[in-house]
Amino acid sequence: MVDKITTHQAEDDARNQDILIYVNGALKPRSEAMVSVYDSGFMLGDGVWEGLRLYNGTWAFLDEHLGRLQEAAKAIDLDMGMTVEEIKKALLDTQNANNMTTDAHARLMMTRGVKMRPFQHPSLSRSGPTFVIIMEHSRPNVPRPVRLATVPHLRGLPMTQDPKLNSHSKLNCILACIAAEKAGADEALMLDIHGFVNTTNACNFFVVRKGEVWTSTGDYCMNGITRQKVIDLCRANGIPVFERNFSLVDTFGAEEAFLTGTFGAQTPVSEIDGRLIGTGQLGPVTEEIQSLYRELIAKECA
Repeated sequence: MVDKITTHQAEDDARNQDILIYVNGALKPRSEAMVSVYDSGFMLGDGVWEGLRLYNGTWAFLDEHLGRLQEAAKAIDLDMGMTVEEIKKALLDTQNANNMTTDAHARLMMTRGVKMRPFQHPSLSRSGPTFVIIMEHSRPNVPRPVRLATVPHLRGLPMTQDPKLNSHSKLNCILACIAAEKAGADEALMLDIHGFVNTTNACNFFVVRKGEVWTSTGDYCMNGITRQKVIDLCRANGIPVFERNFSLVDTFGAEEAFLTGTFGAQTPVSEIDGRLIGTGQLGPVTEEIQSLYRELIAKECA
């Protein structure tokens, strides 16, 4: 069996050992970039995050990503303590300090900050937010289509933990990923509360059936920016695309399947629950969407 891979697998880059990491206004060497054990993000997963990719000196869809970060912070009643322009400046300062021009990934993380005592109540976080930017040289290197396994774990209900929220609390997705690995797959395929196909533990999910592109309704999945770009590209280029409920039976009979995410863009899927999807290789519709997305990135990040 081919070794397991992840959808966030990247080429090794020795430069990442010497990166500078932004921590609350200071740029620190990787070995010195730390937060308090009393930080609410470490202690309780109380925080939100955003992922960005750098192409040709430009952070792709930056305003949309920062808008999503701002909305997530508002949703958890977290005062960011920074304007969007100040966050942009921090991002660009970190980029320049690391001499990064392309093929880089940034993870912006904001928590409720350091707590006075090790308990849950948000009023115990009185220091102001903790803001960290980890930026790495990162060229995706997923050497083959990924294998998925359906798991019993669901993305949360909106009244428990809204799956649209990029929260630091990712344990349900981690448990899903563990279950998939134990089943011999690379990533988990998660259903929604009604039993329809939803998303994976880390990416949004699409299938291709008879030339049509299907993805979930969006009610129970991550609010993926790349997901929306793919839907928009399909609509603009005459590829039938539908946000709809569909089952595992529909999925097993698909000619193609692929994942979307900021890191890997579009990643083909070879099999689900041991069933070969199409030929098990990159399919023609997925390949066309990849090409359209590359053109979009070239235009966005000229």
